[in-house]
Amino acid sequence: MAKDGTNRGGARVGAGRKKKPLAEKIQEGKAAKAVVLPEPPELTAAELPDVKEYLSDTQRTGELYGKEIYLEVWKWLYERNCAQFVSPQLLEQYSMAMARYVQLEKLTSEYGFISKHPTTGGMIGSPFVTMAQNYLKQANLLWQQIYGVVEANCTEPVTGDPQDRMMEQLLGL
Repeated sequence: MAKDGTNRGGARVGAGRKKKPLAEKIQEGKAAKAVVLPEPPELTAAELPDVKEYLSDTQRTGELYGKEIYLEVWKWLYERNCAQFVSPQLLEQYSMAMARYVQLEKLTSEYGFISKHPTTGGMIGSPFVTMAQNYLKQANLLWQQIYGVVEANCTEPVTGDPQDRMMEQLLGL
C-alpha cells in the first residue's frame, strides 16, 4: 500500500502466460484441472431454451434474423457439449447485435454509402454504415466471450464457426 492509502503495484491484470484450452491439455496428455463431466446418456431430443419474442419482432425495414442466429449458435454450442456453460443472456445479446448488423448491411446495400445532410443538404456518409460498424464491434466482443467459454470447456478442438454462416447470409443479399 502506498503512503496515500491506495493499492498500487503488484501483478497487472492479464499479465503472465495465457491458459491453454482444455482440448490442448488433453491432447498433450497432461492432467487437466477442469471438471470433466461424464459422458451424457444418448438423448433423443435437446432441451432448447425458450427464444425471446424480441429476437424475431416485425421490423419496418424487413426481417430481423435474431431468432435464427440464436438457434444456430445454440445448436453449435450443444454439439460441443458447452450449451450449459454460456448464459442465455449472453447468447441473446450476441444474436441481437448480429441481427442488427445484418439488417443495417441490407439497408446500406439498398440506400448506398452516401446520404444527404438534414440541414445543409450536402453529402455525408450514410449513418447506416456507422451503426453497422458499432453493432459488428459489439457482436465480435460478445462472440469472443462465447468462444472463450467454449474453448476453455470443450474436450475436443473447436472447429466450425457460426459466424461464417452470418457472412454467407450477408453475401447472399
